[in-house]
Amino acid sequence: MHPMYHPLFVQFLTYFNGNQDYFECHEVLEEYWKEIAPRDKTHPLTGWIQLATGLYHWRRENFSGAKTILKKAYITLEQSVNSSFMEEVDGIAILHSMQQVQHAVEKKEPFQKFILPITSETLEKQVLTSIALLKETDAHYLQHKHMLRDRSDILLARDEKRRSRH
Repeated sequence: MHPMYHPLFVQFLTYFNGNQDYFECHEVLEEYWKEIAPRDKTHPLTGWIQLATGLYHWRRENFSGAKTILKKAYITLEQSVNSSFMEEVDGIAILHSMQQVQHAVEKKEPFQKFILPITSETLEKQVLTSIALLKETDAHYLQHKHMLRDRSDILLARDEKRRSRH
């Protein structure tokens, strides 16, 4: 299977181009990254994760955080432009758009939607099918998701891990 057709990468593209849920983009790609390249900070997946994180910060008007992480994302994705993790998208167009975003962030301009141009018809079809299944999400919730989401499962897992150490 081509790495961009992995279900977690398709989910990433769905959230990214669908409802712009950059928080979920980070979550699903982090899971994929841990599966195939744990701790490899130069892996192309880290660039995609950083891009989603940077856009999340920009949406929240955390311009400093957005600037820092978007710069890292650009470097990682630029170095990965010929990797299999960029084959099914227009990498050059994405890098160009990322430069425009970086300028907008530096000028503290309001957040603008960012779309990843998918060049593969097959992948585009999968993503569009998944986007059609997304539930409508409140813009306020997307902007503040890290504070508003249900974290009970995370807290429970942390508690269990702590108990297992003692």
